[in-house]
Amino acid sequence: MMKKMDYYGYAFILPFFLVFVTFSIYPIVLTFYYSFTDYSGMGSPEFIGLANYTRLFTDTYFLQAFFNTWYIWGINFFFQIVIALLLAILFSDIRLKMKGLGFFRAVFYLPNLITIASVALLFGILLGWHHGTINHLLLDLGIISEPVNWLNSPTTARWSVALIGAWMWFGHTFIILMAGISGISRDYYESALIDGANRLQTFTKITIPLLKPILLYVLITSLIGGLQIFDLPMLITDGLGSPQGSLNTMVLYLYNQAFRFNNYGYAAAVAYGLFLITVFFSFLTFKAMYRKSAN
Repeated sequence: MMKKMDYYGYAFILPFFLVFVTFSIYPIVLTFYYSFTDYSGMGSPEFIGLANYTRLFTDTYFLQAFFNTWYIWGINFFFQIVIALLLAILFSDIRLKMKGLGFFRAVFYLPNLITIASVALLFGILLGWHHGTINHLLLDLGIISEPVNWLNSPTTARWSVALIGAWMWFGHTFIILMAGISGISRDYYESALIDGANRLQTFTKITIPLLKPILLYVLITSLIGGLQIFDLPMLITDGLGSPQGSLNTMVLYLYNQAFRFNNYGYAAAVAYGLFLITVFFSFLTFKAMYRKSAN
């Protein structure tokens, strides 16, 4: 009877494994095979060995995409974590006793729920050159003397995309940090208050050390997501990384190689190169944070 029941169990989980193998395992294996071929999507792939990976290390466009991705993610993460930390400290301060945490938590998280196409359209209008709301506001305030073409300069375009990303994701980071802070015993803060510790001492000596596992999680998940940034740079300009390739991220470069230029073999190599880069830097980050925690 037990053996018969075991077979029933396998029958129930079989559909999941069929879907998983078909739509997850098979594409991964096939992409790995294509990375060693010259394949345009038509005809049979031609095996060329490591030529695609050799090209990857000397491809100036990919190296530029690598730099752009890190540049955008670095600015994004800095503002995202700073704003989220400041808000988390503000709402967890036992001296201030801030009210309405649930309401503000929903408001801060709201940008994360807006579709990226809507965000790109919204900020495309706000950052418009001649009729953009931001330019009109800055002109009225006398901060600038003439309209700025925010999305036509490499520096301002990267900063714009990075800050939009920070605006979208700081609420998510804030919720995670608040969850971590709520797990810290209030006795520590009350003892620090009785001993006369100020807010900075409480933050550096209690909050940050006890929040390190959460900060490590936020850092690694943000790094993984940041290295895969694609949708906003794709939608906010021409989809080719303009201006002057400054918004050409690694995933956008991968997408264009595959679906614009039909270079599926090289795009597969870019995909696996991106995977190895993500694993390598995530491992370095984890080791660095773990070493600091151990010390």
